[in-house]
Amino acid sequence: MTYSHISYEVLGPVVRVCHNRPDAANAESEALLDELDDALERAKNDPEIRVLILGGKGKHFSSGHDLVDGIATRAHFTPEQIYMWEQEHYLGNAMRIRDFPKPTIAQVQGACIAGGLMVANMCDLMVASEDAFFSDPVVHSLGAAAVEVLVHPWVMGMRKAKEFLFTGERIGAAEAKEWGMVNHVVPRDSLEEFTLRLANKIAEAPPVAMHVLKRSLNRTADIQGFRNSVMAHFDSHVFTHATVEHKEMVARGMKASMAAVKNSSN
Repeated sequence: MTYSHISYEVLGPVVRVCHNRPDAANAESEALLDELDDALERAKNDPEIRVLILGGKGKHFSSGHDLVDGIATRAHFTPEQIYMWEQEHYLGNAMRIRDFPKPTIAQVQGACIAGGLMVANMCDLMVASEDAFFSDPVVHSLGAAAVEVLVHPWVMGMRKAKEFLFTGERIGAAEAKEWGMVNHVVPRDSLEEFTLRLANKIAEAPPVAMHVLKRSLNRTADIQGFRNSVMAHFDSHVFTHATVEHKEMVARGMKASMAAVKNSSN
């Protein structure tokens, strides 16, 4: 597959896959998600790759769901079609990142919003630059019950997740680290180097042992209810697409709504 919306860079035992739509703030279109799925499968099947870094080219990691792409291609979808499409692309893509059998590191700079935050949070570790910020404003901006995958309480704790989602406000990298969502915060000009160094350290471990260790850790979370919780929320999220609140907000214009929430958090 020839990539137009992501980059795929092999760096010894590490592969760095980046959102590559900087002119669109790396918004996650259907084409980008399809290419990301292909890259995951390619890296999974390459025995030389031991660690995957997931980042973004340009100023931002990702501004989230590509709403322009969604309006252009899916505005006419029935509720049934929306459910099936989001199950495969948003939920499915996120879970394929989470279940990727090799260690993954999110390399985050600038904006990491909504769908972008969902993607980053499905990685095993997260390294953020000092200028990174995080937000899931969709309950305020779109009248939907957060993004498709409610990973928030699992990575920042229930109390902070409620504050984060109920207010829709953004938090900076230092605060995200304090809350437990980010592993390391580094200067912007050190982000790629630091993340690659961390990835190479992880890559030194025997690959089969690392594979089994990651599977055991993921199973621990699943025994605690992670997978069932995520699947239950997805159904609830899709329901909110059919509410009067959501339809009224869409009618007022998604762009205006998103801009209002952004301005309120500045």
